[in-house]
Amino acid sequence: MKTELQNIAQKIGELESEADEHKAVIDTLSPLNGDRKCFRLVNGVLLERTVKDVLPALQTNHDGVKNIMNNLVHSYKTKEEEFIAFQKEHNIKVISRS
Repeated sequence: MKTELQNIAQKIGELESEADEHKAVIDTLSPLNGDRKCFRLVNGVLLERTVKDVLPALQTNHDGVKNIMNNLVHSYKTKEEEFIAFQKEHNIKVISRS
């Protein structure tokens, strides 16, 4: 159970980093002219597009990552509550290894 919690926490951290990267790119592209060309990496292939084509896709991806992250946080909290209840039910004490 503890390993599962750690795995979820790690995935949340990865998604936070990805969301921050998406936000930085969105903030950079937003003030630019829509007809300006930009490049987007998709499955290892660099594609030339315009800002007006890329910006909506980036926003959609950012929103999706945030949504998945929120679901994982909810899942983490639920599993953490189950873990604490399991510890109490079976009288398990956590001993730190120093």
